[in-house]
Amino acid sequence: MGMKYRVLFIDVGNRSWRVKEYDVPKEVLGPVDLGVKLHLEHYESWKHDVFHPSNAVVMGGGIFMGARMFGVHRLATVFRSPESRVLHVSTMGGAAYKFCRCGAHAVVIEGRAHRPTIVLVRGGRDGVESVEFHEVYEEQLWDVYKYYGGYKGAYALIKWIADRFRSFIESSSPRIIAVGPAALRTVYGALVSVDVDPKTGSFIEGSEDFAARGSPGSILARAHNVIAVAAGGSWAPQPPEKLRDVKELDEIARKILGKGFMEAVTGAGKKYRYDPSIGAGGTFGVNYPHYRELLPTFNFNSMYLDKEVRKKIVEYVLERYWKPFKIEVFDKARNWRTCGEPCPFACKKVWRGKKVDYEPFQGFGPLIGIVDLEYGAELVDIVDQLGFDAIGTSHVVAWLLEAVYRGLLAPEEVGIATRPNLDPIMGTPEQWSVNYLLARQVLEGLVEHSTEVLRIVAEKGIRAAAKELDKRFEERVKRLGVRFEDLVVYLPFGEDGYMTPNLYWAPGFLSPIAMSGKYWTYYAATFAEPEEFAKTVAHRALMEYLDDNSGLCRFHRGWFEKLASELAKLAGMDVNLVEHAKEMYRKIVEYEIKAGYRPRFLESSKAKDVFVTIAKEMGATEWIQRFSVDKEGAVKEWWSRFAKTFAQTLGLPEDYAEI
Repeated sequence: MGMKYRVLFIDVGNRSWRVKEYDVPKEVLGPVDLGVKLHLEHYESWKHDVFHPSNAVVMGGGIFMGARMFGVHRLATVFRSPESRVLHVSTMGGAAYKFCRCGAHAVVIEGRAHRPTIVLVRGGRDGVESVEFHEVYEEQLWDVYKYYGGYKGAYALIKWIADRFRSFIESSSPRIIAVGPAALRTVYGALVSVDVDPKTGSFIEGSEDFAARGSPGSILARAHNVIAVAAGGSWAPQPPEKLRDVKELDEIARKILGKGFMEAVTGAGKKYRYDPSIGAGGTFGVNYPHYRELLPTFNFNSMYLDKEVRKKIVEYVLERYWKPFKIEVFDKARNWRTCGEPCPFACKKVWRGKKVDYEPFQGFGPLIGIVDLEYGAELVDIVDQLGFDAIGTSHVVAWLLEAVYRGLLAPEEVGIATRPNLDPIMGTPEQWSVNYLLARQVLEGLVEHSTEVLRIVAEKGIRAAAKELDKRFEERVKRLGVRFEDLVVYLPFGEDGYMTPNLYWAPGFLSPIAMSGKYWTYYAATFAEPEEFAKTVAHRALMEYLDDNSGLCRFHRGWFEKLASELAKLAGMDVNLVEHAKEMYRKIVEYEIKAGYRPRFLESSKAKDVFVTIAKEMGATEWIQRFSVDKEGAVKEWWSRFAKTFAQTLGLPEDYAEI
């Protein structure tokens, strides 16, 4: 008998639930397959507004859960993003390790609750035992958000749930996934989770994690009126016996990689655990000394600076931002944690109680001119408590600060006390530090809708807000010769959708791809001919789809992707994984076309300049010349040629992108 992928459907509108099993691999291979097929074929969510209850939130683990492998308990969430307006996948490290003990591989939230609702799911040996629905009055919810148990925002809500439902926590050891104030008041809301000790109800330090990109928290809260899902129990996913046999895994590793399984795993994860050549590990510990002057700083304006100026900025960053972290987390002590599942990488590096990863700290650090670690850590903590997508919201804050700095907005129009300092040449770290206070005021103002400008940005998202602000401040736009959208980097989708890139100076996030804002692309700081680059991006998109659909932490991709086909055979699956990923990518594009939100050619001058400046940085002589003669035409030519090859490589419609 083949494997079954068990799915728990929870209708929060009528408080009902049902379990359905899908054949593996005939029907689905994992949570991303499930989410794409449900949205495209069952809910047809593309027909409705993004906050319609048909926009189901699909949260699930992969078919390798329970195998004797590391990194296979990542929780993938599939939903239609309120930013891009297309399907998005956001993942959370290790959460499936406890969450999927509720009796199902995946949980689907559908319908809309009458009041803000907490859903508790308990699993027993044979599957789902119970689903409970607990309503909360809005006034009570906001009181909890203000302060509870020493925490604020999403953290306070998780702590409140841990205390209020003590018997459930003790008996089920669940993973609690919640939303913060940002999910209820903006389109930038994340899903927030902190692992809780079931015996004490206290937080496990450094265990916080987020499914944030694309803003699934805003969909869970505003489409379904669900503020938290806590799932756990005693059910154990049972993959085929061979996947639970260390000897079988060892034999495959030796056959394919020429080394034992454990050696293959640890070798592939050196960056994330500890790189002796750098003396640090984790994304924060390695990226700064690795990328150096290629880091995007000052709202990506660093790409316009001479290399010598960028080197000076990096000196500040390494000395004041990176070095204090290295000293305390690596030189003095090794305060490392896992995401919640057993793993030798222990990639969660904890500095003074706060988990430190590159992108949140880059977004609320050097991207806005902050180069002091204490300030960056405080801002990231505020972002996390409010329940924002840290990467997406860092673009929002950097954009608004530059708009004030450039004179498009007045400080009072975005609720800040003074003009920011975004001068990378004449400014100093002490002068830039004013941006810490201003960023904090913007973050709080977005949730509070403290000014009309912040309300527009909070409710509409960057792209639509920029268009409206162009009209409202038409005289300033004409006088300064710059539009609001020209100060921010994003890939457009359809008429008003968009996605901001991850924090790398890289054209891979702005090329015409179906899902941006995550690593389904090639994100190195490089420049190549569009045909060559399109093939590289297509390959990475398929591999990353495979990783996410398998519930794999991408930090383990170095060994997993090489062994995936053999592992599938061990699981009894006769399937070409690459062709399967290609088929599912085509379905994602089909959804986008039905929704009317295809990738559209770049409209922000700064987004176009990512291509121009990285070509110059990489010494692409021919393209540098083309860009200097006709920047608009040359960028469009590169983009169009990429789209043609990308479509041919993946079997997409020729017009999948709007050019």
